[in-house]
Amino acid sequence: MTGIVPLVEAHEETLYGAKALGLGDALRAGLPVPPGIALSGPEVDLIAAGDDVATAALRDALVGVPMPVAVRSSAVGEDSAGASFAGQHITVLNVPSADDVETAVREVWWSANSDSAITYRKRLGVFERPSVGVVVQALLQPETAGVMFTRNPITGADERMIEASWGLGEAVVSGRVIPDSFTLARGGSVLDRRAGVKEFAIRGVAGGGTVDEKVSAELVESLCLDDEQLSALSALADDCERVYGTERDIEWAFADGRLYLLQCRAVTVSAGVPSTAAPVVPQVSTEALERVPLFSELSASDRDAIARLFTRRVFAAGETVIKEGAEAAAFYLIESGTASVSVGGEPRPALGPGDHFGEISLIDGRPRSATVTADGELVCQGITLWDFQPLVHRSPTMAWALLQTLAGMLRTRPADAAAGGAEGRG
Repeated sequence: MTGIVPLVEAHEETLYGAKALGLGDALRAGLPVPPGIALSGPEVDLIAAGDDVATAALRDALVGVPMPVAVRSSAVGEDSAGASFAGQHITVLNVPSADDVETAVREVWWSANSDSAITYRKRLGVFERPSVGVVVQALLQPETAGVMFTRNPITGADERMIEASWGLGEAVVSGRVIPDSFTLARGGSVLDRRAGVKEFAIRGVAGGGTVDEKVSAELVESLCLDDEQLSALSALADDCERVYGTERDIEWAFADGRLYLLQCRAVTVSAGVPSTAAPVVPQVSTEALERVPLFSELSASDRDAIARLFTRRVFAAGETVIKEGAEAAAFYLIESGTASVSVGGEPRPALGPGDHFGEISLIDGRPRSATVTADGELVCQGITLWDFQPLVHRSPTMAWALLQTLAGMLRTRPADAAAGGAEGRG
């Protein structure tokens, strides 16, 4: 089975994730889904790590997909029943070219390995390496979009609940507007309709990305769906229940007068399962790792093995890289840019190129001890504990060297700090 397939050929959830499988089922059932491709979890691992063969395969697969596109996570298990991963894994909208898709895939991969996603997984009792499939689809420029539940998720009543706004549905999904709300009986009759406050619409812009476009005053509190559109949504709800089963959470959009299905999942979703990363050409130097105290006593070959596990990550100005108290699962080396640091709200010395933070999280995965925020664009090389720990498990000599280093770090700390245990920066 190839690592990249057209959506209609995405049959295996364990490879491509529930979202890709659901969209594949929809296409096979004749439902109106925008064209796209599905990337398996192992393929996304390779692309995130900069594997040349995998990135070339991605560009080849994108030849038949109209640009621009949306790049969405399809982590294994994220759209199945049992828990909700809403807001944990990002969607990158209006990606303008095949070259930019590679970067977007890497961003999606990192979102599943972020501190917030790891914190959420720990709360669910699922502390294992996520398998992050990705869906790449042609991006619509909708007049209206939103979400629909085929059963009232609050009361359990057998009725359709719809929330809608102007432009891309991200405004509704992210909670950034007060959407219009509609309640339909099974069969399509309108039980209730209420106008929201939709002061802006999210729209794609030339060259990539999105912009908040101000809505004209007369549309802010005007209903954005008419009876004909509500009837079409009712029919889509029936079709989705026929294909997937009852109690569905649907994302939809009207573009050029046509209704499209963007996503269909169970009302609640659950966590993913492990996958295997592939070794690639090192993205950081062994000399850079030698300057990290935790790795300073390792052999050159061990540092080289660790260097091969790093993945590049870019943070925007003002973005929180790690947050004090959040569960930790990654260590970062700063490649370029600067970052502010605070502990308990008090500032600490800033970080810059060559600095690092979070190395002890690779061993204990405990909550972060500091908050790090990007001052401007911050480029880092990062490694997750999912990739680091299996390497240590396979190498007793590396494990022993790390243990000796940690013991030495404890000996050089004041007695009160040593009593509390070793805690890395961040």
